[in-house]
Amino acid sequence: MSAHLYGPDFFRDPYATYAHLRSAAPVHPLPPRRDGPPSFLVTGYAAARAALADPRLSKDTARYFAGRPSGRRLHPALAHTMLATDPPDHTRLRRLVAPAFTTGAAARLRPYVDELTAELTRDWRPGDTVDLVAGLAGPLPVPVICHLLGVPEADRAQLRAWSDQLFEAGAPDRIDAASHEVAAYFGRLVAAKRAAPDESLLSALIAARDGADRLGEDELVSLAVLILVAGHETTTNLIGNAVSALLAHPDAAARLRDRPELIPAALDELLRYDSPVSVATFRYATEPLTLAGTDIPAGAPVLVSPGAANRDPARYPDPDALDLDRDAAGHLAFGHGIHRCLGAPLARVEATTALTTLLTRFPRLRLAVPAADLRHRHTRLMRGPAALPVVL
Repeated sequence: MSAHLYGPDFFRDPYATYAHLRSAAPVHPLPPRRDGPPSFLVTGYAAARAALADPRLSKDTARYFAGRPSGRRLHPALAHTMLATDPPDHTRLRRLVAPAFTTGAAARLRPYVDELTAELTRDWRPGDTVDLVAGLAGPLPVPVICHLLGVPEADRAQLRAWSDQLFEAGAPDRIDAASHEVAAYFGRLVAAKRAAPDESLLSALIAARDGADRLGEDELVSLAVLILVAGHETTTNLIGNAVSALLAHPDAAARLRDRPELIPAALDELLRYDSPVSVATFRYATEPLTLAGTDIPAGAPVLVSPGAANRDPARYPDPDALDLDRDAAGHLAFGHGIHRCLGAPLARVEATTALTTLLTRFPRLRLAVPAADLRHRHTRLMRGPAALPVVL
């Protein structure tokens, strides 16, 4: 079954596999790895929403992997981010960083996002063939996050390269090496901001206090890495998936081209239809529990799939159809519960600007290759095209 899950056909289109598993049960056991317990894949919407908010499913990877030899050397700044903590540590960290990611804070970044999008597409002309991932979806989010954090422009290309390497499925050595490079970089940047504070988010985090509490050095580096990686990957895949979906549904694309003011509302259906997060980050059961009728033993990893849940017909009728009139509220593309994506408002701003630019400047936008030839990234966590060649 694991080969079925992670073969080439799965990465091209996982939804048939997810539907097959969900038809058998909304929570599906997977074969154990080595001598460990079996893991469970959650594909049903109700079960996924419940799992994402269940405090018995811990994200404390440090506790889970303590004493378990893995052969990996992932830097602690990536292994133990805010995403890999439980309350009260998670509550404290999120409270300190959340003010930078409100809807209002994202709206204040819109002029910079507009300016950067215009710069990236300035030389594009109707009739040109471009790769939207390499030309826009990939290079847009990293400078925005770097602008927010206060990363010098000269360093941004290297940070994007390291971030890309962190999601290379089947390349653990490259992932581990990149984790040390990016953590070391942010360690140096934290020291520089501490010596010479500026108006950046990183300087604000260094100065942030909650009563007598403040962020430690390791926490600052970890938060900076998390903000970079999460802000990059999710948004790149969101834009790539949304454009792919609209090119496959020309009536929907025409509607948004004629009425671009509908794009912000349409994002929910685009996110539901093809989630940028295929499988949420690691959770495990701290005690025996039953989820959607399936017994899960203590210590078992539980993999929640927003991509599968968002195509559950029990929640969204005719889920394989892209329907811009659908009420897609409640989709799980940004997660649910205390770990819901902090950067969702900023991702929406970036995607709205990218889609508005593409649809209004290039009304005859079309794929440059057959849809069947599109390559998707081989990563279990994220879903998005590796390249998206189009004729403008």
